[in-house]
Amino acid sequence: MSTHARTPATTAADDRLPISVTNRVADALAVIEAPDVVLAVSRRGRRTMMTAGTRTPPTTTPPRTPRDELRYEIGSLTKTFTVLLLADLARAGVLSLDDPLAAQLPALPLPHPDSRRITLRHLATHTAGLPRIPGDLLPGALLHPYTSGYARYDTERLLRTFARTRPRHRPGTRWHYSNFGVALLAPAMARASGTDYPTLLTTRVLRPLGLTGTTPGPAHTTVSAIGHRKDGRTPAPAMDMGAFIGCAGVHSTPGDLLTYAEAHLTPEATPLSLPLRDVQIPQLRCGRRHRETHTLTWYHHPTPNGPLLFHSGATFGQQTFLGFHPPTGTAVAAVATRRGHNCTLVPTAYDLLYSLACDVEDVGRTR
Repeated sequence: MSTHARTPATTAADDRLPISVTNRVADALAVIEAPDVVLAVSRRGRRTMMTAGTRTPPTTTPPRTPRDELRYEIGSLTKTFTVLLLADLARAGVLSLDDPLAAQLPALPLPHPDSRRITLRHLATHTAGLPRIPGDLLPGALLHPYTSGYARYDTERLLRTFARTRPRHRPGTRWHYSNFGVALLAPAMARASGTDYPTLLTTRVLRPLGLTGTTPGPAHTTVSAIGHRKDGRTPAPAMDMGAFIGCAGVHSTPGDLLTYAEAHLTPEATPLSLPLRDVQIPQLRCGRRHRETHTLTWYHHPTPNGPLLFHSGATFGQQTFLGFHPPTGTAVAAVATRRGHNCTLVPTAYDLLYSLACDVEDVGRTR
């Protein structure tokens, strides 16, 4: 096992992958400075996974869990799981994407007319007009940046805060990234189905896709990856997202994340073929001068060989990236623990995916 980011170790690889692909993975891994980092690539179902990091394994027994077997906090990548669940419930007729949120939470008083116009689709696509996080979370976040105020934020408080929040613009007219909005999907889906969010996600998404190393809520401490503060020594606290579990509360292994991306590449091979296709359909243009395309949940970027889709996530001490390129059957999963906020994982993993998406020569070629 490598102990330095510039000398990666291959922990799982299929020798049918072109050596040019594995070399690119190794080169990308070499520029990511992090205590623990894992890069995994799938190309037409052929996989390679490499690990590295600057953290020296302890000499005491039992031995430390290998980096590629740890469960990482995936942060906002959780949103893609939540919206896939939403799409599955819509396909099952439990709800509709265009149901007003108020219809799923009928006991909630909503004094602002625009709040009553917000649909589940608006929440999923960040077009509900809600702020990034509730205003009553800001003071604690600024004063205690390494203390998660989310853990004490229960569903009742979330709904109460929403009821008194005036949307910044008419729903459906502007894109504004919102943890607040996506968090509201969990109680809405629970109300529509009569089942709590963790159970819904586990039974309708995780199990059908074979994601046995993925859990909603905190992971078991013996297999949890541990991030650090800026000093590189003080552990960052584990994240408990409370009522925001649906926007940033899932934990997963690198292998499961790659399997999840592969399900999007070959939806027909899974029990969730229609929802997996639904979440990839472009929904709106966003960003500066509307240059960005967004699906129900994925960022959607052009390449010379067709669009790639991706999302990233971050917590106090960890960072993730997941992306895939359907035309070439390519997926990249990347996770890392980090020191403070400085980590090049996301841009490096994105560049790796983009370069593989632009190179069609290796597709179907053996070594």
